[in-house]
Amino acid sequence: MSPNSTAERLDPPERPGIPAQPDGRVGLRTLVVGAGAAGTALVRDLGRTPDFGLRPIGVLDDDPAKAGREVAGAPVLGPLADLTALAVEHGVHVVVLAIPGLPHHRVRELATAAAAAGAAVRYLPSFLSALRREVVGSDMRSLDVNRLIGRHEVHVVSPDVRTVIEGRRVLVTGAGGSIGSELCRQVHAFGPSELYMLDHDESNLHRLQLEIWGEALLTDDSLVIADIRDRPRIQQIFRDLKPEVVFHAAAHKHLPLLERHPSEAVKSNVLGTDNLVEAALATGVERFVLISTDKAADPTSVLGASKRLAELIVRANARDARNLGTGVFSAVRFGNVLGSRGSLLSVLAEQLRSGGPVTVTHPDVTRFFMTIEEAVGLVLEAGRMAEGGEVFVLDMGEPVRIVDLVHNFAEQVQLGAEEVEIRYTGLRAGEKLNEALFSEGEERLPTEHARIFATVAGDGAGPEDLAGGLTGLYRAAAGNADAEVRRRLAELLPGYRTPEADPVPALATPYPDGF
Repeated sequence: MSPNSTAERLDPPERPGIPAQPDGRVGLRTLVVGAGAAGTALVRDLGRTPDFGLRPIGVLDDDPAKAGREVAGAPVLGPLADLTALAVEHGVHVVVLAIPGLPHHRVRELATAAAAAGAAVRYLPSFLSALRREVVGSDMRSLDVNRLIGRHEVHVVSPDVRTVIEGRRVLVTGAGGSIGSELCRQVHAFGPSELYMLDHDESNLHRLQLEIWGEALLTDDSLVIADIRDRPRIQQIFRDLKPEVVFHAAAHKHLPLLERHPSEAVKSNVLGTDNLVEAALATGVERFVLISTDKAADPTSVLGASKRLAELIVRANARDARNLGTGVFSAVRFGNVLGSRGSLLSVLAEQLRSGGPVTVTHPDVTRFFMTIEEAVGLVLEAGRMAEGGEVFVLDMGEPVRIVDLVHNFAEQVQLGAEEVEIRYTGLRAGEKLNEALFSEGEERLPTEHARIFATVAGDGAGPEDLAGGLTGLYRAAAGNADAEVRRRLAELLPGYRTPEADPVPALATPYPDGF
């Protein structure tokens, strides 16, 4: 071991955001679990390829003969049982599990230990194993999400989140979904007194309880079957369970479907949020965080308009809560989340696996992307930092062309250009060619985290107009009067344009298929 090697690797963490290495490169401080062949190859390859964005600062292994030694230049810091303590001590952002064949229950235990230290978790095989490829230690390109999202991944969640969650009763709505289930896993790691997981899908709840606790007897109060549209049921749940922290992830989110069924969007995304906020205020919830979408910024779709109204409901009630000295209500906006159920990445993987063409709406369409770890970290940090009424947004860099993401993805799974066919389908009703993170009238405000911004401004109906306008909107949605729903959305959100007023841009022709 060189005299300076350990000192360089274990320098104090530079939070928040991505720490810079001494040579100016950036990388998330990474702890590798496993000092065997796979872990050794992984540490070696990360050191050789800093563009992966992961900076190995140490290794964990249970073999006492390896204690105090180095693996490919990284020190063995201790056994697996000390993961949480060592990750906190060394300011670790990412933990990579590099022990092939690790039993599922051990993977779950280690992932929970990493989450308790505020660290994201990566696996070998990685999320690209959905393509049924065997990933070896040297195949770290499969972990290189930076190339897919067009920027370095941001470590968001901090151990300070524990102060908001530990010992408190926490409710997660939409718990069976991709974001909701990851929220539940990470919230569980921070030691709540109770974790209530609410969803209308009983199968998802059964699966989630099995993942978190290792058993799913379905006999305790942690699982709550309910529809957020049912106001009396939601009020009953809040009265009986008395949650102190609420993360609201339940929503309809597929844009084209909601364009065809706008009444359903209003019932779930607007009325459902209204029901939850009302119950939270009535029962003294300490913190309430709504999960929104970047499509709520200057919305052009029913999805965006419905989530913008949900943000306005939270903002209006945040003022009331502040005046009463009760809870803190805030929201977060997501870009597209890689790895979530039904996301572009899962669809792309399935299309490539089946050998069919990859469908892209438009050659020039761009989107903001984030990893599921960034998304959940943003929710948890918003719960910690919020003072009331803010909408938090992660700095996601420049938007990524979908075509470029397809190219990078195909290259990383070792598919040649001749093996991938791209078919352009045209933008669908309500879709933007380019998304924005902030509405035109919103001010971008800094927070204590260098890569998280907030806004408390925005256009649309103010609190005085909101209640009356929502009453008419709910009445129209209850009657499934879709045309009336669209008209009332436009009245409540003056900047919102209905599809009839804003025709979908046509594809220029010809556009060649393929690379």
